[in-house]
Amino acid sequence: MLQQLFSPSVQHTLDLIGIFVFAISGALLAVRKNFDVFGIAVLAEVTALGGGLFRDLVIGAVPPAAFTDLGYFLTPLVAALLVFFLHPQVERIQAGVNVFDAAGLGLFCVSGTTKAYEYGLNLTASATLGLATAVGGGVLRDVLANEVPSLLRWDRDLYAVPAIVGATMVVLCIRYDALTPLASGFAALTAFVLRLLAMRFHWRAPRAWNRRSTVREE
Repeated sequence: MLQQLFSPSVQHTLDLIGIFVFAISGALLAVRKNFDVFGIAVLAEVTALGGGLFRDLVIGAVPPAAFTDLGYFLTPLVAALLVFFLHPQVERIQAGVNVFDAAGLGLFCVSGTTKAYEYGLNLTASATLGLATAVGGGVLRDVLANEVPSLLRWDRDLYAVPAIVGATMVVLCIRYDALTPLASGFAALTAFVLRLLAMRFHWRAPRAWNRRSTVREE
């Protein structure tokens, strides 16, 4: 059994914080799309829980944590209500929300990778599910809102790449029997810092080499 990054109670608290911030981003998109209160709640839930739910179903951790822990289910609803009543104020602190979102990205790519490995997946599959845990909810959010997923768009700051780096660091530590709480924390911190730097300096992935497309950019 791999060592946990934090104690179970601290890990649970951090999970709830990450879920809350991801839910805020989903609810804000729902407001921008002029969804009603039900749509806001659905997008908040999907954004917050989608990645972890996908991971748990793939690795056979059923029923998924989203359905066995009431806190996981209720936290996105709290975020949805907050945005429903106070979305102008929430929009004004978007920069702060983005920082916590980056922290959640780092934490979830690490915890998702380690959980997948503990359930018997190989290193490559574990890293892939770590990535899915971190970004899956955002992909589902954008699809439901009829948007091209942000991590597929060239004009968005790097999001998946920091998660890939964090997950890769974890599996390398596992491979060389060096995964400790300190190493896990460093992997999460690395993904977090990379995401912050990407937002600060607008780092973006390159498009196709010698691109000659005549399709209009949106």
